[in-house]
Amino acid sequence: STLMRSSAASDVYKRQAHYTSPTVIKAIYQAVENMGFRTGNVLEPSCGIGNFFGLVPESMKDSTLFGVELDSITGRIAQQLYQQNSIAVQGFEDTELPDSFFDLAIGNVPFGSYSLHDKRYDKHRFLIHDYFFARTLDKVRPGGLIAFVTSKGTMDKQNPNVRKYIAERAELIGAIRLPNNAFYANAGTQVTTDIIFLQKREKLIDVSMPEADSGLEWLHLGQTENGVPINQYFIDHPEMVLGELTTESTQYGREELTVAPIEGANLADQLAEAVQHIEGQYTEVEVETPD
Repeated sequence: STLMRSSAASDVYKRQAHYTSPTVIKAIYQAVENMGFRTGNVLEPSCGIGNFFGLVPESMKDSTLFGVELDSITGRIAQQLYQQNSIAVQGFEDTELPDSFFDLAIGNVPFGSYSLHDKRYDKHRFLIHDYFFARTLDKVRPGGLIAFVTSKGTMDKQNPNVRKYIAERAELIGAIRLPNNAFYANAGTQVTTDIIFLQKREKLIDVSMPEADSGLEWLHLGQTENGVPINQYFIDHPEMVLGELTTESTQYGREELTVAPIEGANLADQLAEAVQHIEGQYTEVEVETPD
């Protein structure tokens, strides 16, 4: 039922969106700044109380910020804290946002094993985190950037269909796999997450064509030395994994890949170095503002 969905979704939005570590947020902005982004229309489709808004760097202060938050209490807090921003307190699937309008989408997408109803995307049967990528890709203009924190499932799931959907519409500029304690101090959870940086293409490409294969290695999985599946990107770019790849037993008895933090390592320093390897090029364009 809608009520159950909304309650479950609200719970996940709350858990995921409110507790992004400031260290991670600052690194994401640093990467985007390095690509040349300074000012534009910025969308955060699951903004929580607005931690990303609160840490916008001085160089981007002239941007126009738009947020969406499903949870009414959290959304109203964000509206009070950031009164100069446009914040809609509703589900992302219910927002009437123009296509190809945003220059940058940023944030920590909610994830879970359930779907949202949106007739434009229903045929794809996206889980919630995949839906956030798909809908955001339509809202960002060609040449615009997406920088999302997401669960490792986006990069590592066995079925490549969602990665293909994304790759048809955007180029992967880079990804950083965080140590499993990156959110522990803020959210009290140990999960393996990735920061994914995308740039929207001018037009769709056919990723099945042989000539399209350059830069699409991330569609496929490889294996660690111990035979555990992991996205080929992280095998090709081990410097983007900020810790030791190891396995842990899940409650279902499976061995699952995780990233153990390196003892004594400083996450801010690790991120600063990883961000230097992300080499996108952002070009400002004038986007017409619809009503």
